[in-house]
Amino acid sequence: MLKVSFHTLGCKVNQYETDAIMELFEQRGFEVIDFNEPADICIINTCTVTNIADKKSRKMLSKGKSINSNAIVVAMGCYAQIAEKKLKDNEDIDLIIGNTKKNQIVDLVEEYIREHKKYSLIEDMTHNVPYEEMWISKIDDKKRAHIKIQDGCNQFCSYCIIPYTRGRVRSRNPENIIKEVSQLVEKGYKEIVLTGIHLASYGLDDYGYKLIDLLIELNELNGLERIRLGSLEPTLMTVDFINQIVQLNKLCPHFHLSLQSGCDDVLKRMNRHYDTKEYYESVLNLRKAYDKPAITTDIIVGFPGETEIEFQETIDFVKRIGFADIHIFKYSPREGTKAAAIKQQIKEEVKNHRSKVLGSIRNQLHYNYLEQFIGSVVEVIFEDIIEISGTEYYIGHASNYSKIIVEKSDKRLENRLLSVEIVEIDKELLKGIVD
Repeated sequence: MLKVSFHTLGCKVNQYETDAIMELFEQRGFEVIDFNEPADICIINTCTVTNIADKKSRKMLSKGKSINSNAIVVAMGCYAQIAEKKLKDNEDIDLIIGNTKKNQIVDLVEEYIREHKKYSLIEDMTHNVPYEEMWISKIDDKKRAHIKIQDGCNQFCSYCIIPYTRGRVRSRNPENIIKEVSQLVEKGYKEIVLTGIHLASYGLDDYGYKLIDLLIELNELNGLERIRLGSLEPTLMTVDFINQIVQLNKLCPHFHLSLQSGCDDVLKRMNRHYDTKEYYESVLNLRKAYDKPAITTDIIVGFPGETEIEFQETIDFVKRIGFADIHIFKYSPREGTKAAAIKQQIKEEVKNHRSKVLGSIRNQLHYNYLEQFIGSVVEVIFEDIIEISGTEYYIGHASNYSKIIVEKSDKRLENRLLSVEIVEIDKELLKGIVD
């Protein structure tokens, strides 16, 4: 039996695709093993969102061959899509598969085993390509399932290469989504997370069936306890959309609305398709509809040309919103993007300083958000057992994605939706008592 190992870099979409491909190999009789063990076939699902991601992808591709010099090394995904020539010249790499034909990867590997001929399969993503179906029936060691429903992006932000590596927006057939989720629910999964490259664009290509239609249908599935949304554009949060989703009792009140900058001039340079006024109105509308929803975001510090005044505008806006959490990224130039060609690149020490300043604000805002729940009762799905200072706790997430811990007892809480009374904050965890 041939052994195959995997390593995934980048986003949740990549992880979904890796999970689906693992199952394809298992169905053909391959044994899936840990990446750090010697394998016959080593598959790296690459990322190219930044130059740093490129370096990580190259490093892992080299590592695959170093673990077993005789292994068939497969470069797959976004970096493979954009760096075909470099990878062809790399003697460590045997197969190059971009962002099409991933669902045929077992056939491609078996063909290589027969012929031992290095080749690449990279198709032009600037033209319309169909959505490629993949399926998962299990997710090892996880209690929530990430479900890919969409691929591609039409936004062309000035710092992002993804529209060139993933292509244009294309949506998955809703019947297949419902079927996959139903099968996972039957196997005991209580929570799903809908993911995509540009999730808000689901259905905007050719279905006449939008994201809200999918959410309404999923909300009716028996046995499914929670529906969680991945990263969203703030422009999706219209009054009409919010008025519809607030009726869905299974949809989690956790909204990750990508901001990137709290300065309108920087947003224009980024080619983002909203301004701070629109963003603020989206948040206000969500807070009118939901009680204490978790509004989280991404922010890039040190974008080319960002002045101290512009950075201060971001700080002021962040405080005005009062985010539940912020993912902070230091701008990293990506070759081939418009932003990388801007002359006013920010020095690394300035980026580090701004990241630290914003990080301190993030910590305080996160604490402020958690503090609101002391003395209240929240619904939690417990997922695992952890140890803190010698004491074992069940840990899980509330619907707003706050992490909740409850001291372990004789009761089995794992993978159960339970009411928990919150009694205190322990660092970034809410400690509670099962009601």
